[in-house]
Amino acid sequence: MSSALNAADETALRCDLAAAYRLAARFGWDDTLYTHFSVRLPSPAGQERFLLNPFGLMFDEVCASDLIVVDARGHNVAGDAKLNPAGFTIHSAVHMARDDAHCVIHTHTLAGMAVAACERGLLQLNQISAEFFEGVGYHPYEGVATNLEERSRLQAALGNKAALILRHHGLLTVGSSVADAFYVMFYLNRACEIQLACAQLAGLGVAGAVTEIAPPVSAYVRQQLVKAQHERPLIWAAWLRQLERSGSNYKN
Repeated sequence: MSSALNAADETALRCDLAAAYRLAARFGWDDTLYTHFSVRLPSPAGQERFLLNPFGLMFDEVCASDLIVVDARGHNVAGDAKLNPAGFTIHSAVHMARDDAHCVIHTHTLAGMAVAACERGLLQLNQISAEFFEGVGYHPYEGVATNLEERSRLQAALGNKAALILRHHGLLTVGSSVADAFYVMFYLNRACEIQLACAQLAGLGVAGAVTEIAPPVSAYVRQQLVKAQHERPLIWAAWLRQLERSGSNYKN
């Protein structure tokens, strides 16, 4: 990120992050007032700041102007809107440790929380899950994330990966942009949904045994999909067009 805060950059980041909230609501990822997305603002070294949703708004209410600026100490530097303490713990942990993690997406979806409770975590059941082969970290559940000491353990669990499963809690993804992190979350959650559907079919006895992809094949598919990362901005642009067609006021 640039060392100088640029107003035009902040406006664009606000619009992208607000769009992510609105899209998440459309996809059914919201959890009333809980869960949170953030994006790092261009800031001088040692004065890192990021945008976060104010506590009290549903995802489908968030507009660009609603997002609050949070500093490294957890202070809202541009107003008095409340923030979610757990949101600060989780997002500051990632932004502090990963210079490349400009955006952090965290969700509590049904499928994500179900897989987060599975002993083996995300299984290699389909082409989508293969994109995450050996690419997901796991963080043990410690309770609601209000203890700042948990940040170091979150950082260690994530490592250099783009996806983290928070045991008994939910999903977290990071990216170099809002578009990148949102893409990873979309497909991580989709892989969890498919795993949940497979478990339901197996339980009903209508699908026979659920089989997994062989590790060498998953590794190959992951390499194939990594080469297609340049397509992610195209997907993001298509999602934004959906919002525009719906008349969304997310840019306000």
